[in-house]
Amino acid sequence: MSPTVAIVGGGYGGAAVAKALQDEADVVLIDPRDAFVNAAGALRALTRPDWAGNMFFPFDRLLTRGRVLRDRAVSVDPTGVALASGGRVAADYLVLATGSDYPHPGKPAAVTVREARDDFLRTHKELRGAERVLILGAGPVGLELAGEIKEVWPEKRVTVVDPAEELLPGFGAELVADLRRQLDGLGVELRLGAGLREAPGTEPCRAGEFTVTTTTGEEIGADIWFRAHGESVNSGYLADGRLVTRTENGRVPVTERLNVRGHERVYAVGDLTDVAEAKMAGFAMRHAEVVAENIGAQLRGERPTAEYRPLPHPVVLLPLGTRGGVGQLPSPEGPVTATAEMVAEYKGADLFTARFTEQFGPTAA
Repeated sequence: MSPTVAIVGGGYGGAAVAKALQDEADVVLIDPRDAFVNAAGALRALTRPDWAGNMFFPFDRLLTRGRVLRDRAVSVDPTGVALASGGRVAADYLVLATGSDYPHPGKPAAVTVREARDDFLRTHKELRGAERVLILGAGPVGLELAGEIKEVWPEKRVTVVDPAEELLPGFGAELVADLRRQLDGLGVELRLGAGLREAPGTEPCRAGEFTVTTTTGEEIGADIWFRAHGESVNSGYLADGRLVTRTENGRVPVTERLNVRGHERVYAVGDLTDVAEAKMAGFAMRHAEVVAENIGAQLRGERPTAEYRPLPHPVVLLPLGTRGGVGQLPSPEGPVTATAEMVAEYKGADLFTARFTEQFGPTAA
């Protein structure tokens, strides 16, 4: 009988580990959703709801071997996973890959493709009739959202507010200057170094006229607003401490081999980990490669030796619609600034749809 590898969470990292190990072990992938979600496509799904199906890849097409359980973990110990349904999955190896949540529309909250698409369509209708849009947060999500809105509705007034004094802190002056130039060309209005004295009087993602005042005293009128900040780590099922003590911000401490500290057969990947780097899909998939290599070695009776080393420089691919954007990519000689054309080719044109179609099979479109 093959050893069991239980993977909690079917996002970028968890799905990749499951697919990599399905021929070497009895893989059980646990996730409440009915499909893998390429969250990189969420903002385009908002502005172009007919495109939304491209971001969902049904789990029943992910694995040729192994099982996918539509369930939610409520507790984990070194020997298995307790499920919300009342069941339990006993496991020889565990991989924690539950990622993080982000305010709508940055990531869908619904657990079915149908519900998620309905949510995008509902918000699209609210946005479509709004002439003035306020985005709170000038990080990559907020700016990408502004770019997607402007590509579909160039006539809308889009204002982005953030208390930070600079765009993309930690990146080079040339990249930031190019980003400002492109945003100016799109007509996106930036209000940096300013927060809001009070929250808008309407719910986020819902149309309704309002006026807010910034901490610098400026009044901004808008018809809809979006929150583009506030990531939350999905680690509540670890709160009982049966497996590990989480960090103050809810993350899981890991070793260089991505073992959960104190456990040789338990691993964690992606946003859940305390690895000191930006939380990005590409990094989660790099984590998955390391974990799959180490578990594979253990399954063969060998010593696991693969280690994960964060990149020494920050990276970003920030599309502004299908044709614009800025980026910084790694290379053996150091970070390389990506042109708008490169950003469009690598990400903006299809938001990685082709990559995941090749990896996981057809989308749910």
